[in-house]
Amino acid sequence: MKFILFIILCPMLVFGQQNTSAKLADYMQAQVAINHFSGTVLVSKDAVPLLKKAYGLADYEWSIPNTVDTKFQLASVTKQFTATAILQLVDRGQLSLDDKLSRFFPDYPKADSVSIHQLLSHSSGLAMGFKEIAVSSISNDSAYAAIKQIPYVFSPGSQSAYSNIGYYLLAKIIEKVSGEPYATFLKKNIFEKAGMNNTGVSNNDSIVSKMAKVYCHSEHGLIRNPYINWQINVGHDGVYSTVEDLARWDSLLYGTAILSAEMKKKMFTAHNAENWGYGFIINPFYNHGHQLIAHDGGFFGTMSSFNRYTDDKLFVTVLSNNESLSHMIAYGLSAIALGKEVELPYRHHRAAIDSTLYKRYVGQYGQVQILHRNGKLYYNDTETELIPESDTKFFRSEDNDRTIEFVKDKMGTYNTIILTKAGVKEILKRNTQENKKHPAK
Repeated sequence: MKFILFIILCPMLVFGQQNTSAKLADYMQAQVAINHFSGTVLVSKDAVPLLKKAYGLADYEWSIPNTVDTKFQLASVTKQFTATAILQLVDRGQLSLDDKLSRFFPDYPKADSVSIHQLLSHSSGLAMGFKEIAVSSISNDSAYAAIKQIPYVFSPGSQSAYSNIGYYLLAKIIEKVSGEPYATFLKKNIFEKAGMNNTGVSNNDSIVSKMAKVYCHSEHGLIRNPYINWQINVGHDGVYSTVEDLARWDSLLYGTAILSAEMKKKMFTAHNAENWGYGFIINPFYNHGHQLIAHDGGFFGTMSSFNRYTDDKLFVTVLSNNESLSHMIAYGLSAIALGKEVELPYRHHRAAIDSTLYKRYVGQYGQVQILHRNGKLYYNDTETELIPESDTKFFRSEDNDRTIEFVKDKMGTYNTIILTKAGVKEILKRNTQENKKHPAK
């Protein structure tokens, strides 16, 4: 009976996968045609690829196309590898999560108050980052001296806020404890063990085959990204990889070949109100209502997104070398793979409409506030204008793929909006008190 049931269901499952794959492919083709996506994408379910494809160019000067084995900078997706290395040292008894920064860097301000746990979970109070230092050519020692001068943003352990400096210091701690360069430790203890043969840590000297060049947007079009000092910009950044290697990494994280079950539990636990685990964010607001362990990255043209829907055994990664919004594309791809209807990207055009209509739309819809100032409509603040494409539908000035549609109810009042980002729709209702302020007209 079970065999007969399998024979019946198998074609249905195959058809379902083919249908999903076709939708994923259509979505990405629209991202290329409309938003000029350049990079690689991999979506897999139960370790079976639904979409694995490269788009755009790895080198714009020579018109060399990206391929699925093109290597991309990962930016902050690097943090999960730094966290893994730290937890491996904890597993070996060479470190404790309660160790203070002062054990390794006694000269660092407030070093007695900052723990390894706080560095990993973005609760150290250390500032966001040091972009100007990362693009300079100063030495390691000079960079460390300059970073030490950057003030804390809050007392260690009192709250949480994302910190690149924390992960920069974790990389230096790995070197102090292991006695090896950060790149060497990661290669020996993570990449080689995981079979990630196309993954490594960037430096300013080595020639890396099939490495994509990186480009930024400017008012004159794409330009080459600036010099980045890879001696300094590590721990929080620095790792490069391919979508296939990242899929291999995702699969290994379900087992204990790289990390013990105890350390993985610590890594995948949300340790504060911002849901930071160690090197990952746990169940962020964009999880589609499914269990999600994720991290995104972005730095001077590099944009990356790494998403593990662990209950669904769904993996989505998007890597870009031309500042394409990988995190938004991954959000749309994830929705399609989870069976949601997703609108394809399309060209938005400003429509001429009667601006007196705007006053009907003003109000608070969940966390979204619609403002009316000087004959224009705005989203949350006067920095983000809403451009009309019809009497009721608007797109955001800084991101055409985010739209707002105002929906009229039976009483003729606009109490509902359809918020669309990356093609995924969300319905928000006007707050109750706002309903009373805007009666039907």
